[in-house]
Amino acid sequence: MKTQAYYDWAKEQYEKIGVDTEQAMKTLEKIRISLHCWQGDDVVGFDQKGPLTGGIQATGNYPGRARTPEELMKDIDFVLSMIPGTHKLNLHACYAIFNDEEYVDRDQIEPKHFEPWVQFAKERGLGLDFNPTLFSHPMVKDNLTLSSPDKEVRDFWIHHVQACIRISEYFAEQTGEPCVMNIWIPDGYKDIPADRLAPRKRFKESLDQILSIPYDRSKVLVSLESKVFGIGLESYTVGSSEFTINYASKNGILPLMDNGHYHPTEVVSDKISSMLLFFDQIALHVTRPVRWDSDHVVLFDDETREIAKEIVRNDAIDRVKIGLDFFDASINRIAAWTIGMRNMQKALLYALLTPNQKLANLQDEGRLTEVMMLQEELKTYPFGAVWDYFCEKNQVPCGETWYEQVKTYENTVLRKRG
Repeated sequence: MKTQAYYDWAKEQYEKIGVDTEQAMKTLEKIRISLHCWQGDDVVGFDQKGPLTGGIQATGNYPGRARTPEELMKDIDFVLSMIPGTHKLNLHACYAIFNDEEYVDRDQIEPKHFEPWVQFAKERGLGLDFNPTLFSHPMVKDNLTLSSPDKEVRDFWIHHVQACIRISEYFAEQTGEPCVMNIWIPDGYKDIPADRLAPRKRFKESLDQILSIPYDRSKVLVSLESKVFGIGLESYTVGSSEFTINYASKNGILPLMDNGHYHPTEVVSDKISSMLLFFDQIALHVTRPVRWDSDHVVLFDDETREIAKEIVRNDAIDRVKIGLDFFDASINRIAAWTIGMRNMQKALLYALLTPNQKLANLQDEGRLTEVMMLQEELKTYPFGAVWDYFCEKNQVPCGETWYEQVKTYENTVLRKRG
């Protein structure tokens, strides 16, 4: 059955339950997901030499890791050719691009060190998001940065994040859309701490100082990300969920929820509606934890679909800033990017093809048997036909055909990198 005919049939099926497939696709086309650059090089970046440290690690050694800005940009371009729509690119500060004679440390970085990325984004119509890089650096001492008892350490990282705010504002001015600038720190302790309060007090004071500089809050959307634990930080993390949500609420910035950063029985999909009641905007890092924050490739799984449903049915598409965050070095990195991005879009389309108001009305009327019945029947509706048609309309590969292009790219480009 050809794509058009298959889609026409699917459209009729959805019409029977009051779902407009054309409108769903129009809405999906406008949703800009932030593609994280760090999947392409295992979070190595270009400003430091040495291993990935600070409660974070990538696993695997698949051939073809991007080693230079040019290689990373080439890989991103290839991924974008297989993703419907136009999106955003999420950069970490460690992806600054220097000429050998103009290297500066992270507390001194400037917009000019990201000019190649700005040009890359503008030529492709991409927005830009940004992240200070508070890991894999000699000034991460005893696994502490902004909460360190050492004022010299704190000041270094305060200046780094302030520099990142200025860079974020430059990104927004150049691309014409707000830049989400997310702060995450790896601070914590491997074993039971003697004092939980003082590090959090120092973190709060550091954040206060960071946010004291003038910046345009309509252009720079500062967000603060929590975490339950990290490698070498198993007993205590300074930036807990309670800390980040309270700080964000009190200081008018965005809370960022990464769905790998909670206890195994917690799900971000259940938190979104509560957060939307108290924040004008929230941010997400969508990933896939396997027993812990392991940053696996996003799948079209239950939690990803539930996250998308909460965004769509709460009319929060413009209020939730969606970014991806995974780095799998055990498989083809291009494929990992493509699978994750397409799955996030599939989840959003699946949510847009759900008769959300009808289901809500049934729930309010106490017709819970019908809610369960319809939710289960929807799982076998011809969603795939609409997705394939959406891909065809956007001139990207349908179904699994994109993988043939990835294999060719691997053989002709990636495996030649050594």
